[in-house]
Amino acid sequence: MYICSFFKISILFIMPTYRGRFAPSPTGPLHFGSLFAAVISFLEARYNEGEWFVRIEDIDPLREQQGASQNIINTLSSHGLIADASIIYQSNRAKLYQQTLDQLHKNNFAYACPCSRKYLLTHNGSHTPSCTTKQADITECAIKFRAPSNLQEQDQFIWDDKFQGIQTRKLSNDFVLKRKEGFYAYQLAVVCDDISQEITHIVRGYDLIESSPMQLALYLALDKTPPELAHFPVIAFKNGQKLSKQNKAPAINSNLALENLLTVFSILGLKLKYKPDNCKNALDEALENWNPEYLCGKSELIP
Repeated sequence: MYICSFFKISILFIMPTYRGRFAPSPTGPLHFGSLFAAVISFLEARYNEGEWFVRIEDIDPLREQQGASQNIINTLSSHGLIADASIIYQSNRAKLYQQTLDQLHKNNFAYACPCSRKYLLTHNGSHTPSCTTKQADITECAIKFRAPSNLQEQDQFIWDDKFQGIQTRKLSNDFVLKRKEGFYAYQLAVVCDDISQEITHIVRGYDLIESSPMQLALYLALDKTPPELAHFPVIAFKNGQKLSKQNKAPAINSNLALENLLTVFSILGLKLKYKPDNCKNALDEALENWNPEYLCGKSELIP
């Protein structure tokens, strides 16, 4: 079930058959935190007798590491995490993103913005006159989402997050849909792809929960039903830092795939009755003992 309060209207959606996904960015090889996320999304899909897809979010070539996409795919495969359909690459989907951007423009949900971050910071978020009067040269601008004028401070997005319970967030600022350099922004691309793939459930780390109001705003602007959201706790070091590429988390060793899975299960509190001899058997047994309630109400887990 999904509940959204927007413009003081509550909407109740009943979602169709479960379709989940894992969508890594190829800015480096898969690390343990990413494997943790992949396993949770995989088990949730299988637990709900649904489909599980993999999407490579290679939308930013300036940050992409050469060979990382194939490395990620190989690592997932070596751990028995096999997608139910061909893998999608965002770098091949510019036509879809532009069509959606054109639709947002047509319905006055997007505008050209020449304002730099520095300018906005020094002007309390106020835009230049050419920006607010729609006179900016679109070829030299970022394209931003325009929140409807009747979205007031008290209007908020409310959803029942499977792991975090009722969540309330407001859309605090307009956000980028297409960067000045010509690259489509993450928020636009991820919503376009989730709609195109008919994703019904988004299972991702708590560190991404603040993306939710921006993505929900896009769903409503496009008149599409949002997926259900579930934000699980991320793995953190004892100093509170998240296990991530930015914090130099080491790459997963695929030669230790079974051991890696058993470590993930241990962190998730999964107690297997039998000692599996391969990754498939390990995932099958984990599924029999899967208890997502262990993840509820937590923003991080410290191994």
